[in-house]
Amino acid sequence: MGNLKNRPRFAVSEQAGQRVVLSSADGSRIELFVLADDIIRVLVLPHGELRGPRTWAIAPGQDDVPLEGRDRRDTSGFAPVPFTVSDDAGRVAVETAQIRVTVALDGGFCAWQIRRGGRWHDAMNDRRTQAYNFGWWDERVYHYVERKPGEMVIGLGERAGSLDRTNQSFEMRNVDAMGYSARTTDPLYKHIPFYVTWQPQTSTGFGLFYDTLADCRFDMGRELDNYHGHYRHFIAEHGDLDYYFIASPDTPLNAVRRFTWLTGRPAWMPKWGLGYSGSTMSYTDAPDAQARMSEFIERCREHDILCDSFHLSSGYTSIGGKRYVFNWNRDKFPDIDGFVASYLREGVRLCPNIKPCLLQDHPLFESAAAAGLLIEARDGEPAWVQFWDELGAYLDFTNPQTIDWWKTRVKDSLLRHGMAATWNDNNEFEIWSPDAIARGFGEAFPAREAKVLQTQLMMRASRDAQREHAPGERPFLVSRSGGVGMHRYVQTWSGDNYTSWETLRFNLKMGLGLAMSGVSNSGHDIGGFAGPAPGPELLSRWVAFGIFLPRFSIHSWNDDGTVNEPWMYPETTEVVAGLIKLRYRLIPYLYELLWQSHRAYEPVLRPMFAEFPNDPLCLADGDDMMVGSSLLVAPVVDADRTARDVYLPAGARWASYWSGEIFDGGQSVTLPAPHDRPVMLIREGHVIPLNIAEQHFARPADERAFIALPCAGAGVARGECIEDDGHSEAWRDGVQGKWRIVIESDARCLRIAIERDGQMPRVQNEVRVSVPAADARSVTCTTGELTGERIADGWRHLTLRLAR
Repeated sequence: MGNLKNRPRFAVSEQAGQRVVLSSADGSRIELFVLADDIIRVLVLPHGELRGPRTWAIAPGQDDVPLEGRDRRDTSGFAPVPFTVSDDAGRVAVETAQIRVTVALDGGFCAWQIRRGGRWHDAMNDRRTQAYNFGWWDERVYHYVERKPGEMVIGLGERAGSLDRTNQSFEMRNVDAMGYSARTTDPLYKHIPFYVTWQPQTSTGFGLFYDTLADCRFDMGRELDNYHGHYRHFIAEHGDLDYYFIASPDTPLNAVRRFTWLTGRPAWMPKWGLGYSGSTMSYTDAPDAQARMSEFIERCREHDILCDSFHLSSGYTSIGGKRYVFNWNRDKFPDIDGFVASYLREGVRLCPNIKPCLLQDHPLFESAAAAGLLIEARDGEPAWVQFWDELGAYLDFTNPQTIDWWKTRVKDSLLRHGMAATWNDNNEFEIWSPDAIARGFGEAFPAREAKVLQTQLMMRASRDAQREHAPGERPFLVSRSGGVGMHRYVQTWSGDNYTSWETLRFNLKMGLGLAMSGVSNSGHDIGGFAGPAPGPELLSRWVAFGIFLPRFSIHSWNDDGTVNEPWMYPETTEVVAGLIKLRYRLIPYLYELLWQSHRAYEPVLRPMFAEFPNDPLCLADGDDMMVGSSLLVAPVVDADRTARDVYLPAGARWASYWSGEIFDGGQSVTLPAPHDRPVMLIREGHVIPLNIAEQHFARPADERAFIALPCAGAGVARGECIEDDGHSEAWRDGVQGKWRIVIESDARCLRIAIERDGQMPRVQNEVRVSVPAADARSVTCTTGELTGERIADGWRHLTLRLAR
């Protein structure tokens, strides 16, 4: 094949539909797919043919992909767009309304430009020295690109360290990183080879997605080699160089939205998945587990802790000191149905832990092995792996018979008892032997070449089991590990974090990185999972941060045997209970944000610079975040702090949720930060829905209200809130409603319009709208009448009666 002296010389050999093919005399190919005005795909084939398997990642605007994967050249789901091809002076240029890619025929190097403001801006260039591997080195996949000064790189899923990945390197190889450092540990649990580059100098950016199932590495400029200039690079262990370039002018959020759309629609999960979920390993590890679980309910009632679910750790499956998926320990749980029913009576659903590996002495091991359900070695024996404290073998989810077996076990062992969900855990599929073979839906391949595919298919099988068991209910699933497309199936969390203040700070950045990689429904183990018990201050600060994330679960396995619970410390129990009630107050907003993620591919959590890319002071790697586009949250992530310095982005005013005080943007302010009042500010021009009903354990209540910061002069503030029954699939048939609120303002008046569209789940004809007390403008309601007004806690609370 090619060598350093004689690199391939390409020419256009084919143009059909949305594809342009360049070929060389020695058989190398570069295929360009024009998929949208803002998305072009590049497929580099040094040997002229595909080496990698089908794709399970690409599902443009769709709920899923075929079980056996999608053909790599399938362009269904992409609407044809006009583009031009020009061949001149040794280069071929492909141009859409937003992207121009120029390919040098000598070597195939690509230069990318993005149109913004009526002119073309340079975005990314392949490195001119050996950008690809045309058989020069080994069988691995390489891509080297030039690195520009001042650019930021964000994404790659959950990564330790700072939010900006520039000058760092990362290995994408899913492992069980128990007790990891959120500042330094790499690799971690997830495999998401996508990142966004933002170039503040030109206010342009782009997303780059490498469609691979292989273990891979990204170097974002940590490596330096005198012969090649400044560069960054991607290396995959096998497969093809197959990447998608996504233009993102004006805002880095466009690349996130389009990548999420490209890889499938996020699951619309039940509303109760936003509630507090209790969990700890100690309860189910105890010999009297059922009794300990009953104590949790009693403590929730005693302290009035709102709770919607409990994650049942794997101790319920134990035989001796080991864990055996789908086995019930009847000594620990003598009355399974009664136990589940006792939780459901209190409105608490159970999410049992399930694992994809059978230990060698599992009661079902021999029958599963005989049926060919396990990943096998080349000699037909199980492909042995280390799993917890024993040897075992992973189930092979590329075998349809395994999928059927798994679904049957999920339904018979768990769902028929009344379990509401599945907690897919320890599913990193740590397979390293080249002799371990996956069946591959009839096209066998080394299992280590697609470990994350097994993870994806496991969670999909669990989802399908829930759908088959209760077709009228929305499935709720959780998975620790995953890859591109996991958002179609599950809620996730950042794994077994170590308890420390440092983890609190860097878990915040980790969650933002995950959201900027297309996975919004996520959270962390509040309080820290592994290591020492959190002290009272750390626990309350972690809760005050966690209540803003889509997943809110307090979970632990502390070294000293203590348990992270809301009532862990008497001096903070009331604070934690109040923070959880604040969480429930915010659930209508979080539910709307998840709907916007499902409907419009919007990230729920946003780094400050992503929401305000033109404010230079937002480029700093701070400890603040936007929850949606309306709410700025500034957690306290250091000990012994009673106040919080916050930079307020320019271009808008901001109102304190707690005091109603209004601040101009473009300045830093110091705000009080008591443990029970996390710093949160509402953005001018935005309206946030709330649940202001008084709620108590096992007595849910819902009353919609809205809090807003109207524009100072002439302008419009807007907000929406999705409404449905919260759990069924009836929304697919249009059984769903929506609140829409618009506040038009001028120097003298606020004109409020509230509309209710669709089928609302409850009747509510009076609505409270709160604006800062300092806003004394007159108020009219164009869709009803103003019936009451009072001022409290710095807010002007307006009661509006709506026309029926």
